[in-house]
Amino acid sequence: MVHRAADLFTQQEANRRKSSWLLLGFVFFFAWIGFGADIALYLMPAEAGVRHGVPWVGIVATALAAGLAWSAWRFGHRQVLWSTRAMELITPVTPEQQRLVNVVEEMAIAAGLPRPSIWIVPDEDPNAFATGPEPAQAAIAVTEGLLARLDRDELQAVVAHEFAHIARYDTRLMTLVAAMVGVIALMSDGMGRMLFHSQRATGALGRGMARRAGGRRLGQMGPALPLVLVLWLVSLLAAPVVSRLLSMAISRKREFLADATAAQYTRNPAALARALRALEDVRTPTLAVGRGAAALCIVDPSDRRFQRWKGAAGDLFASHPSIEERVRRLEQMGAR
Repeated sequence: MVHRAADLFTQQEANRRKSSWLLLGFVFFFAWIGFGADIALYLMPAEAGVRHGVPWVGIVATALAAGLAWSAWRFGHRQVLWSTRAMELITPVTPEQQRLVNVVEEMAIAAGLPRPSIWIVPDEDPNAFATGPEPAQAAIAVTEGLLARLDRDELQAVVAHEFAHIARYDTRLMTLVAAMVGVIALMSDGMGRMLFHSQRATGALGRGMARRAGGRRLGQMGPALPLVLVLWLVSLLAAPVVSRLLSMAISRKREFLADATAAQYTRNPAALARALRALEDVRTPTLAVGRGAAALCIVDPSDRRFQRWKGAAGDLFASHPSIEERVRRLEQMGAR
């Protein structure tokens, strides 16, 4: 018991540190993109009419990133719930809803955590997720399809899995990741469209660099500026893919830990294994959950036919470990 508590506290502290570094990295990335745009504008020829001496794009981008990071820290969990059209369950009106409330209260006691708010997502696909910056502000959301499909033991196992994420502060980390992946994708898409769909701007940038290089007016950093611009363009194009891959890698590791912790809470690993099999049998996507929040769910909300891909490529592009591997580990726990 002492070892388990120490391990939990270690995980909590590690996730707090990772959340802080994630926010700093997010602000740094926006600053890099902004100041890279300033360099591109600086290299424009005078007749383009867009050159400037003050790096206002970088300043604005950095300020915007700081504001978005603060918003994601404070309100990211609410944005996730809002995006799924989830409705908070205040007063149960059906036997299934009452069963959910009872199970959540039981698992709160088992985990030694405050009772989180309970939300229902209007989607027929069975799925669930937890969100919130800390246990006192946590929320657990389940779809209508999950309530209809699982028996009580299976539902309890799924809820225990979400409590494991709350206890380890996975919810804070993954909510930040989900919010930032979405923002980075939008920003990169907008900047990319503006640059690559404007032949006039691209041509002017090339002419400006050629003139300045020919006239030796680039200064001491002159030879490095083209390389900086190339790195900037690569960052712009690669950011959405890299951020999603990192998000998926973080999520995969945390799913295994949450499965193991849920089995400890319920002392019934077989129930979670059955629940995962039941969720795997439904191949339709959870339409209410966007791609940015996929890592929060107990199973991948995208079309689960693609989860059957095998090999390194399938693992790399999966937001969750394979159901087969998760069930295998749970069955091993039950056999001990």
